[in-house]
Formats: sequence, C-alpha cells, structure tokens
Amino acid sequence: MICALSWSGGKDATLALDRALRQGLDVRYLFNIHEAITGRVRFHGVRRQLVVAQAASLGLELLQAETHPHDFDLVFLGLLDRLRGLGVEAVVFGNIHLADVRDWYEQRVHSFGLHHLEPLWGSPPAAVAREFVDRGFRARVVSVNTALAPDDWLGRELNHALLDEIEREPAVDPAGERGEYHTFTYDGPLFRWPVSFIEAGVFEREGHRVLDLVPQVGE
Repeated sequence: MICALSWSGGKDATLALDRALRQGLDVRYLFNIHEAITGRVRFHGVRRQLVVAQAASLGLELLQAETHPHDFDLVFLGLLDRLRGLGVEAVVFGNIHLADVRDWYEQRVHSFGLHHLEPLWGSPPAAVAREFVDRGFRARVVSVNTALAPDDWLGRELNHALLDEIEREPAVDPAGERGEYHTFTYDGPLFRWPVSFIEAGVFEREGHRVLDLVPQVGE
C-alpha cells in the first residue's frame, strides 16, 4: 500500500514516519503546507526550505502547497487529490490523542477513498517524546507558546534532560500535542545526512516565541 505522510518537520511526524516504516508501510511521499506570506510552517515557524532539506535527506519525494488565511481546507483537499493521482492509497498522520483534530483529517481523507493511518494514536504522550529520543533522532525546540510553556525551552535540544523538565510542568502535554512547543528534526536513523542550519534570531508571532533557523549555505 503506497503511503504519503503529513509532514511538519517536527518530532511527532518523524516518529510517525519511523513507526510506519517499521510496520512495513511503503511511505513514498511527504506532504507539507506552509503559509504563502511567510514561507513558514504555521506555529512551528520553520522555513519551507528546511522542509525541502529534510525530505532530501530522508530520500522521500516532497509535495508542498502554500495557504492563505481561511483556505487551509481547500489547499489540503487539493493535496489529497494530487496524492491520489500519484497512486497513493493511504495517508499517515502523527496525531496522538486529540480526537477532534484526528476526525477533521480522517473525514477528508476518507472522502477521497484513501485509508487514514495513525501510528502514534493512543500512545502515552511522554512515551512518544521519549521514544523519539531513544530511537536516536535529534531535534531542537523551535517554537514555544508562551501562554502555555516556559519560553526558556526555546532553542534547546530535545533530550531526556529537557523532557524531565517538561514532565514536571503539570499543565503541559509532554509531547506538546496541544501546541505548547514545536520542534525541528535535523538528524537521526532515517536521515542520510544531518540537515544543516544556522540560527538567525528569535521573533514573536501569534503568541509564540520562535527560533528562526536558516539553511546552512554550502552544506
């Protein structure tokens, strides 16, 4: 069964890909939606060029689409149509426990006659984050919702020491499933080479503090 995976560039999408491949799924495509105005993945703040670099290192074909305010649904449906035209039979997501989010995607995927797969679904959020680290993946925290989580997590490596801190915050989902924090995966067992970047500063947007990463030129 030919599969495509919804790709934001963070730890949950990475672990969903990892689990899907270990389950024997034939994942051939990644697809990603970014903002047309900023060229970034919303809330993550990751530049679309870094998503391209991730896909190249993973050796997977990437489909990207840009969205404007209020047209995400149409853009997503357009991507599903493109994927179906490429022979994709199933779409993989990295949702963990938010039923309303899962239902939104599942209804649309099924409307195109495609299978909807969730390799992480029902796993304890803390276990998901720990498995990501234990599998040897590397990521940086690139966005923090300052209303929900400490902003000093920004820029830090996602490792067990940081996860210890995250788990001590009683109101924070350990996997950041409610948007408390977002990550950028740059290396690990599925990557053929590390994705190189430099830090270009920090900015604030929509209640988030974001670390601006720029692809490393010449790497």
